[in-house]
Parts: sequence; C-alpha cells; structure tokens
Amino acid sequence: MTAVRAVRGAIQVDRDERDLIIADTRTLLEEILIRNNVAAEDIISVFFTMTPDLASGFPAAAARELGLVDVPLMCATEIAVPNALRRVVRVLAHINTDLSRSDVEHVYLRGAGRLRPDLADGARQFQRRGGPGLSA
Repeated sequence: MTAVRAVRGAIQVDRDERDLIIADTRTLLEEILIRNNVAAEDIISVFFTMTPDLASGFPAAAARELGLVDVPLMCATEIAVPNALRRVVRVLAHINTDLSRSDVEHVYLRGAGRLRPDLADGARQFQRRGGPGLSA
C-alpha cells in the first residue's frame, strides 16, 4: 500500500563554496533516491537546511539539476547551536512509497554520520531484530 513517508539525510561539505554545496547535495539526494527506490514522480516536496557557516549557494539547485523541476523545494538556515557539527546540509524529503516507515532508509554521509549514529549501517538491523531501541 502506498503511503507518504519522510526521508531524512545529511552531508558534511568541506568548505563554503557554491559548486561544492550543490555537488554534495546532489550526491546526498541521489543516494536517498537510490536507497529508497524513489522515482522523481514519487517526491512530494523537499526541505533543505544548511548550518549558518554555509551561505554560498542554494542546496535546492542540486534538486533542479537532477530534473526535479516541478517538486516544491524550500531552503532555510539551521539553528545556530553552540558546538554543533559545522558545514552540514540537511534534507527532509516527503515521498509516496510502498516502504513501511521502518524500512525507509535515512542517509547520513561523510561527517554527518555523527548526527545520527543510531541510523548507521548495522544499527538499524540490530533494532529490527529486537535489540535496544524501538523494534519493528
């Protein structure tokens, strides 16, 4: 049964440069789409945030480069929390999918994996088998 699901993701970029922000965001989006078997027509909307130290480009430009020209996109600045991980682009995508909520694969690349170690490879499978945390 098709349902609306939210997919999260993040990537840490090396420096505040427009082309790098777009290229890394594109990498993140492609990985989210591949891991969750999402086609462009399945995407409802995408919300992007960037940490305040990134300001040279819009991450939504990466979605447009991927051909998502009729998908509503929004960009915002992440809140400035002291000592937070720097140079991070975050994504929240709403999709139509047959995946259950527990089967949606959230994607955290490069240094951004530190944001959600509970979703790192292997952790999800452990939780699904009834380990600590929520069981499926």
